[in-house]
Amino acid sequence: MVCGSVGGGNTGLTGPFVNGSRRGWVDGIDVIELNLSYSNHDGLVKRTLTFLKFAARSVGLALRQDYDLIFATTTPLTAGIPGIFARWVRRKPFVFEVRDLWPELPRAMGVIRNPLVLWAMGILEWVSYRSARRLIGLSPGIVQGIQHCGVPEKRIALVPNGCDMDIFAASAVPWRPDGVEPTDLLAVFAGTHGVANGLDSVLDAAGELKRRGRKDIKLLLIGDGKLKEPLRARAKREGLSNVLFHDPVNKARLAGLMASTDVGLQVLANVPAFYYGTSPNKFFDYIAAGLPVLNNYPGWLAELIGRNHCGFSVPPGDAPAFAEALERAADDRATLQAMGARGRELATREFDRRLLADQWVDVIEQACIGTDYPSGAIRS
Repeated sequence: MVCGSVGGGNTGLTGPFVNGSRRGWVDGIDVIELNLSYSNHDGLVKRTLTFLKFAARSVGLALRQDYDLIFATTTPLTAGIPGIFARWVRRKPFVFEVRDLWPELPRAMGVIRNPLVLWAMGILEWVSYRSARRLIGLSPGIVQGIQHCGVPEKRIALVPNGCDMDIFAASAVPWRPDGVEPTDLLAVFAGTHGVANGLDSVLDAAGELKRRGRKDIKLLLIGDGKLKEPLRARAKREGLSNVLFHDPVNKARLAGLMASTDVGLQVLANVPAFYYGTSPNKFFDYIAAGLPVLNNYPGWLAELIGRNHCGFSVPPGDAPAFAEALERAADDRATLQAMGARGRELATREFDRRLLADQWVDVIEQACIGTDYPSGAIRS
């Protein structure tokens, strides 16, 4: 496993970096950590340089190391570059997991506007997809996006993010941050505070709740990102005492927070490309913990919530509807608990990570032996 160094992350390696990397065994995995730090606080240019450095050094490893198959996962799209070299220089099977559609998402968000950069990313996308013997998409829209690039359906599998059922078990020790009473409805967003997350919508709803006098509903934003301080400043400026901020925590600690949370907030910016083209980890953590989910954009997750009656879906940019959903949750705890139980059933039935791991292994094994899926089959 080749990885970089992420702020707040822990690879399990503790030795010093030698010539820009360190290596060791962690839980039976041979881990190579490159001394390339990455943070959501970094600007676009710095992040791009980090991505390119990681790709270049990974190419060197792909050309020198002994292995049977190379697996790469986005984002960013440059993660596929080592796989391209492995496929065409060493003739190794390459499996490419697509977690976000690039350059479609950056273009839709307006993050990247330079036509030459977008053209280069389109070329890299085309080459990456055609170099991979198998591709894994994390959502229905991602699978369709890969197909639209001309990749045969038989080479694509749908294997979404999964639920860590053991981590979010009933044995987690519950806790709530300071400022949240035991009787308060606690709604939590756990994830990156970035442009894509659209967390101003949470503050908009908080303002609406403040106007309605609902002091019994607290909104907690836990995590980090480049927009955390601007969000915190806005909450202070507008006197939103019903919004709390917390530093990131590990999964075990997060499980304890989820055990005392009432609603999980699945929030994204209103970008149509997100509707079917993302598979957010936090959604699967919420349902694994048995939390009803409040989702604020249409798409496959909203449809999933609706079919399974495991939460609320509100239109994007509609602060009154967002606030009303939270009020309904606070005023009808019995229905809320039933929603959470149905979410947990959905997690167990369809998204248990152990079940999805078996599907993932099937893809890897088929890539190794070069077999195809039956025509028209997409695993889900």
